[in-house]
Amino acid sequence: MTHKPRTPAVKVKFRKLDGILLLDKPSGLSSNQALQRVRHLFRAEKGGHTGSLDPLATGLLPVCFGEATKIAGGLLGSRKAYDTVARLGTTTDTDDAEGQPLRERPVPALDIATIDAALRSLTGRIRQRPPIYSALKRGGEPLYAKARRGEDVEVEEREVDVHAFELQSAADLLDAGAPLLRLHVECGSGTYVRSLVRDLGEALGCGAHVAELRRLWVDPFREPRMWTLEALQALAARGESSLEACLLPIEAGMTAWPEIRVDAAQARRLAQGQSLSGDFRPAGEVAVYGEQGRVLGLGHVDPEGRLRPQRLFAWAAQSGPQPDPPQ
Repeated sequence: MTHKPRTPAVKVKFRKLDGILLLDKPSGLSSNQALQRVRHLFRAEKGGHTGSLDPLATGLLPVCFGEATKIAGGLLGSRKAYDTVARLGTTTDTDDAEGQPLRERPVPALDIATIDAALRSLTGRIRQRPPIYSALKRGGEPLYAKARRGEDVEVEEREVDVHAFELQSAADLLDAGAPLLRLHVECGSGTYVRSLVRDLGEALGCGAHVAELRRLWVDPFREPRMWTLEALQALAARGESSLEACLLPIEAGMTAWPEIRVDAAQARRLAQGQSLSGDFRPAGEVAVYGEQGRVLGLGHVDPEGRLRPQRLFAWAAQSGPQPDPPQ
């Protein structure tokens, strides 16, 4: 019996690359798996994503390459929107369709008014218990790792903001079809749609879990042009310039920060770690721009109006014309 010689794996030669990719994550991949696929496709030395999506979920996953990773933390706290499908009557250990069923209950006769009242009770500033299977860390380890080992995991409630929790359609349920509710959610940082659906099921007296979940937008990307992995692979086959055309400049992710402009001398001082005295406003975290109009990074203005460097980009010390950002 002859064995075919193994084809040696092609080693990817990574490169410095800055920008933001609005990825349409497919179902079945973790956020980190999706990140690594696009990072290898773009050959980007450094990459990070802003806010995990469950493997079951699809939709917007902003991916930051290179210097853009310095603003990823700021994007994590942004407002987000989702469409989800809740299946009534069954609760699972993960609060979604990928988990093991825990309890099944009959779905009572429901009408739109009853469903809307339950949705309203879960809207606003509410207390929510995150799922046991989540990426929240305790003792430096994600809770899902502890749960998978069978350890008892206690998760404390916390306050979250639910700006909208609305019924889009109950046609499946009311027409005596599948016990499904199609819902729209807009929420702040740290809110779990799985927990919202679980708690909705309890409010309706029958339990529920997430059957489908899609993230529609994340501030500041309210009308995102998203790219699927298949589309990116097709562009990569045409050449890296076609692929790079998908990237947004770092400035596109920084519209939520107040803007402050500095001259070349001030930019060099900030790049050297020095603060600038003056009457800079507003107080708090700000986006610092140079004379050429390109963002230099994040700074912090104290109550006295002094500007301190916080997270500056690699080009902040350059006083001459800046390279054009990706279009």
